[in-house]
Amino acid sequence: MKSPLPVRNGVNATRMRMPDEGPWDTAMAYVLDRFNHVDRDGIIDRFVRGEVKALGGDVVTPKTPLNEHTFIWYYRELPVEDRLPVELSVLHQDDDLVVVDKPHFLPTTPGGMYVQESALVRLRVLLDLPDLVPIHRLDRMTAGVLLFSANPETRGDYQLLFEKRQVQKTYEAVAGVREDLEFPLTVRSRMVKSRTYLLAQEVEGEPNAETLIELEDTAMGPDGAVGLYKLSPHTGKTHQLRVHLAAQGIGIMNDPFYPVLHEQAPDDYTKPLQLLAKSIEFTDPLTHRPVRYDSALKLGGFPG
Repeated sequence: MKSPLPVRNGVNATRMRMPDEGPWDTAMAYVLDRFNHVDRDGIIDRFVRGEVKALGGDVVTPKTPLNEHTFIWYYRELPVEDRLPVELSVLHQDDDLVVVDKPHFLPTTPGGMYVQESALVRLRVLLDLPDLVPIHRLDRMTAGVLLFSANPETRGDYQLLFEKRQVQKTYEAVAGVREDLEFPLTVRSRMVKSRTYLLAQEVEGEPNAETLIELEDTAMGPDGAVGLYKLSPHTGKTHQLRVHLAAQGIGIMNDPFYPVLHEQAPDDYTKPLQLLAKSIEFTDPLTHRPVRYDSALKLGGFPG
């Protein structure tokens, strides 16, 4: 369903499903009851200003009956966010595709305490592209190449590449070194992650995650030997690369989750997770030409 309200300040309007029946005479009465912990006058004001709409663009007024519309859309009152001290840069832009270097600590899409401070909302505002949508995602703590669709009419062509695994991604990581490991090393395991558990887990069963790990270089750091690794995932499970390296006893530097979950603490911008989406390549579905986009970022955890 297409929202009847346009993107505002880079953020989509919120959709709400209305109940078929209940003790509420109007749609506004239901919204007020559901969000009775929120600013009552602010909610009423949105209905009075005509900022609540139904499918097709009908304005939902304070007197609109409860069951007149199945869905309504409205703008959330967003909290003020402190700007994260990181910046993203545009690597490529055309009418259909925007490719950026996402920094560590910046989430790909709005969620939780980060709304305006997400790559998606920042880019929509910066480039004045309200229809921008991410084609894939990177974890908030992972930096590197990230693709966005700028044209709804060609969006499916790029999304299909990812669905059919016709995209080659390469990552870099800085992690510990084990003399007894031989590279290149292919790791296969079965990974699961539930909505109620923070971490991804490896379990018994048919493998559904595969990563090729190559050791590119080694050096002596302040706390001992570290390695610069090239990682080529053949699947895209949540936290796959972090889990696979930790399982080999070479957890990624500055990882607060694996192999040991640290207590929650404020972000330390001097110690980003040493994981970088270094490059992405595929045959462009519109031009039918091979393309490759490379990150200009570097991992500071590897000496030199």
